[in-house]
Amino acid sequence: MDFSLKQLAAATLMTAGLAAFTLPAQANITPQQSAAILKTFDNASVKDFRQFLASLAKTDLAKADNLGASIKAFLDNKALNAEQQNEIHRLLGLYARVKYGSAATQTLRELVAIPTMRVDGVAQHDNPEFIKIAAKIKDLAQAFNLSFRNVDNRVYEISLEGKGKEVVGIHAHADVVPVTPENWVLQDGTKLDPFKVTLIGDRMYGRGTEDDKNGIVVAMYAMKIIKEEKLPLARNFKLLVDTTEETTGDAIPYYFERNPTPNYNLALDGGYPVVIAEKGYGTIMASFPRRAGEGQGAEITSMTGGLATNQIPSTSVVTLLTDKPAELAASLQSAGAEYAKQHGGDFSVAAKVVGKDVQLTVTGVSAHSSEPESGVNPVARMLDFINGLDGKVALKHNQFTDAARYAADNWGLDYLGNKLGIGFADSFMGPLTTSLTYVGKDDKAFKLAVNLRVPVGKKPEVLKAEIAEKLGAWTQQAKVNVAFDTSIAEPMFRNPEGEWVKALLAVASENLGMEHKFGTSAGATSVHELPNGVQFGLAMPDVKYTGHNDNEFKTVEQFLLDLQIVTEMMGRIGQLPKL
Repeated sequence: MDFSLKQLAAATLMTAGLAAFTLPAQANITPQQSAAILKTFDNASVKDFRQFLASLAKTDLAKADNLGASIKAFLDNKALNAEQQNEIHRLLGLYARVKYGSAATQTLRELVAIPTMRVDGVAQHDNPEFIKIAAKIKDLAQAFNLSFRNVDNRVYEISLEGKGKEVVGIHAHADVVPVTPENWVLQDGTKLDPFKVTLIGDRMYGRGTEDDKNGIVVAMYAMKIIKEEKLPLARNFKLLVDTTEETTGDAIPYYFERNPTPNYNLALDGGYPVVIAEKGYGTIMASFPRRAGEGQGAEITSMTGGLATNQIPSTSVVTLLTDKPAELAASLQSAGAEYAKQHGGDFSVAAKVVGKDVQLTVTGVSAHSSEPESGVNPVARMLDFINGLDGKVALKHNQFTDAARYAADNWGLDYLGNKLGIGFADSFMGPLTTSLTYVGKDDKAFKLAVNLRVPVGKKPEVLKAEIAEKLGAWTQQAKVNVAFDTSIAEPMFRNPEGEWVKALLAVASENLGMEHKFGTSAGATSVHELPNGVQFGLAMPDVKYTGHNDNEFKTVEQFLLDLQIVTEMMGRIGQLPKL
């Protein structure tokens, strides 16, 4: 097709798109019908979108699904009604998957290979790995004929220009949580490289495949397709790639101190179909001053756990110093087996002699701390087990046993705050959750974090005061030297109004065969404090989220489905007459 015809077709689609309608029309293409279309085409058979549509129009699929009228109207540059327009956008999403699925998958591999995680003592914007990924994203944007700005290496801005002044901000992030490489081992013993995408079956293993480099990739390819097909837009899109979402969270505020805030914001960093509420993020950091061991027995010298406050690891390892390592290992092994049996048997406790020390390992199931119910927390179980050893295995008392007593007395194995007496729930957003996560130390203290996810129903300052009162009373009674630093953010709750939110809900629920209702999330994203901010995927709510987990993965099928959905969404949101 020559240039002038392409422009005319685009103008026709735009005119149809600006026709006002009250109720959101459906695309009338089911997931089953979409699957049949995908089986009919491959990358080699597709040149561009119009050729894809022309080829589809000749098949029985178009006739059986009554798509012929929509395709013919578009190819003939006729005005489209709302239903036809939505069908064309649905087909645009399918085209994206057929034409660019393989290329997008390769791009994901390239981004995962860049280890963009926190380095102690180095600001994210000075970290060479972030400079490297910025260059990679810039190259992609330029190759896709999209505008690129690197805002002081805090936020990477990729723009797709349209008519009008409205801006839709699409949020994703380039940083990932840290990894413990030795934990990246599958049940069959296969060792994985966290920063190399390994395809096993339909799973693409690698840090960032789920959270959140996949979001960067599908958004950029969607923008590329709309740009190269010269489909008109009634508004502008800006993809904002955050660099501190998993750490300080200061990059997005830095950006908005210097740039206008988009009128509408959606994060590709949560759940489908559309999430309108996010729990507030909280942290209780307890610091136990280092002290010389008191009493008789073995002494704990180190402990591992989560590398970030929002990460429940798969293992926690304690090292003990003793003059009788074989005897201690045997005692701990026996006590550990009994403890695991008494507490559900869904985790293991193992002890072995390593050199002159004894290594005690609790193995659970890693999880994102926003979903503690999806994992088995080894940090909580390690501390509870250690605290319960008194009278069974002799241990010297030091900062590690202080922490174990604190954890067992106030948090235990419960993740709903009931042990401390702070539990509550909202009928829509669900319960408060609490997770023992981060474990660290410095020259002065051993540090232990509890991560909170707080629904509406209790003001953060009220909850913070309750926690301070209860932990203060415990500290006085237990006479444990500990300092607490507590922070709790407000939860987010949006009133889901506007044509854009209706369209988002329709796109996701129709493609995924989901119930047509809004969702809630325990995970906080970069849209938490922005106007008109919601989550739009990219995780299925009924499937365990693997971001922040050891052995993080994204299935190929879900990644391609995300590419399909995000492309359709951009086309449809871009042409709505009013958001």
